[in-house]
Amino acid sequence: MEFKPHGYQQQMIEYIDTHPVAALFLDMGLGKTVITLTAIKNLMYDSFEVKKVLVIAPLRVARDTWPNEIEKWNHLQDLRYSAVVGNQIERQSALKQEVEIYIINRENVTWLIEKSGYQFDFDMVIIDELSSFKSHAAKRFKSLLKVRPFIKRIVGLTGTPSSNGLMDLWAQFRILDKGERLGRFITHYRQRYFDPDQRNGMVIYSYKPKPEAEEAIYNQIEDITVSMKAEDYLDLPDFITNEVVVRLSDKERKVYDEMRKEMIVEVKDKEIDAINAASLSNKLLQMASGSVYDEQKESVWLHDRKLDALEDLVEAANGKPLLVVYWFKHDLTRITQRFDVKVLKTQQDFQDWNKGLIPIALIHPASAGHGLNLQAGGSTLVWFSLTWSLELYQQTNARLYRQGQKESVVVHHIITEDTIDEDVMKALRLKDKFQNQLMEAVKAELEVS
Repeated sequence: MEFKPHGYQQQMIEYIDTHPVAALFLDMGLGKTVITLTAIKNLMYDSFEVKKVLVIAPLRVARDTWPNEIEKWNHLQDLRYSAVVGNQIERQSALKQEVEIYIINRENVTWLIEKSGYQFDFDMVIIDELSSFKSHAAKRFKSLLKVRPFIKRIVGLTGTPSSNGLMDLWAQFRILDKGERLGRFITHYRQRYFDPDQRNGMVIYSYKPKPEAEEAIYNQIEDITVSMKAEDYLDLPDFITNEVVVRLSDKERKVYDEMRKEMIVEVKDKEIDAINAASLSNKLLQMASGSVYDEQKESVWLHDRKLDALEDLVEAANGKPLLVVYWFKHDLTRITQRFDVKVLKTQQDFQDWNKGLIPIALIHPASAGHGLNLQAGGSTLVWFSLTWSLELYQQTNARLYRQGQKESVVVHHIITEDTIDEDVMKALRLKDKFQNQLMEAVKAELEVS
């Protein structure tokens, strides 16, 4: 297929060409993979600045998306690649291939650098989903940091750079610019830009940005950072969100409220308890969805309010395909017992969905987060249960709301009234507002041709 870049794509290609260190905050659907591969090709065969490239990506994206994009476009046919995925023998074999681009999943970064025996000789590194390196305590971060001085060019790609706030940015930019802009140490970054927030005596649980911190941080990173929102560059259909509210009975409400207040409740002779705030949050989310795990990891049924609401949505769809998102395993079990559904797991499943062969599909956000194009199979998505992760939330929605979608995308959220569901929705909206401020601060001023 012939690649005819949009104006914004051409300018992003040139941006990578002219910036040895680049952070591209590109919204889902803007073609970040083909943009980056085209820049790699130019750097290899036009300016001869790059000889060997390492691409780090989520597993499914490393295994499928990057190879598919290389094979898809005519101008990329000269690029030889090797996907370093699979078991250790398969990975070792892939590393022995004489190619220009090696693609590895992020879980194997530490293995590559510290255990594979391979001499790290990549002069360019691409981190697809840079936000997966937001934790300075993660092994993958520490391993990549060890070889960072040997990398001449590095590009970080993501659509969700700060899904949990400004604190996320330090580790990502520490990898990119070796600490030049936000400092070499997380402690110094915290002291400079944040104040303690929630604490218990000397123990600090969270931090909040100081006044003017946002602007100061954005000013520090803007010379190597560019952002783009899909809505500014693509002619996308409408994106419509809807909340389908369900209500608990008095009896169900009593059980939920007791759990929330006491952190322990007895349901059908089964004791459900939470040992801390995080556990309580998880238990309440489960109860809002209709079932909860006891200490033996057995599911205890509470109600079918969300299943009934989903049945109404299926009936209203009148045969139109629905993509249903679940979080807990007991959600999956109860949905499959009530409805004739297909769980999307394999490449064949995704192809069948895009061909319109699956009326109701189930998917988990962790497996739908990156690199899947599902827009051909439908335009209606239902969140049966919710996630606190803005990144997974936005990326899952973007499986349908992306370039090539022909119809208005409708995203339904089944919300149990007066439960933690409402808190999750509020948190997602606040995180989205904060992230949009970051994206706007480093937004590309491009002329769309």
